[in-house]
Amino acid sequence: MTVALLDDHLLRDLLAGDPGAELAELLGDHEPATTNHYLYRLCKSVVAASGGALTGSWPAARRQELGRRLLALPNGVRVVPMRQLAYRMAEIATTGRLSTLGAEAVAAAQDLNAPLCVWQGDDGPAIRLAFISTGMEYRTLNR
Repeated sequence: MTVALLDDHLLRDLLAGDPGAELAELLGDHEPATTNHYLYRLCKSVVAASGGALTGSWPAARRQELGRRLLALPNGVRVVPMRQLAYRMAEIATTGRLSTLGAEAVAAAQDLNAPLCVWQGDDGPAIRLAFISTGMEYRTLNR
């Protein structure tokens, strides 16, 4: 089975048991993966819940349940180790002028030979451009 790299919004939807039609279809023939930074950003949103787009509007009980799922991240969700990606990330960040999060997303997707899948509401043009220039598949998904 192939792998799909999910951003923090899609990972949230998967772990909350609310994947939506497009993500559910994608996961019918792709195993989920994410990055260290996407995982961290989701965890930070669960802990801080400061009104952001990830979990800011969620009630405390729902955030706590997601937090439990994050702490016991299913074995089926891959996270590529940072040490495996660090050098490639530096190359990508230097040539593509990307943030650390963006460089990790591109490097991880390349490492996994996976499409990079992002929620359409968080489709960053810099990451999109850098990723498309690699010739790999970039997907935006609706909820």
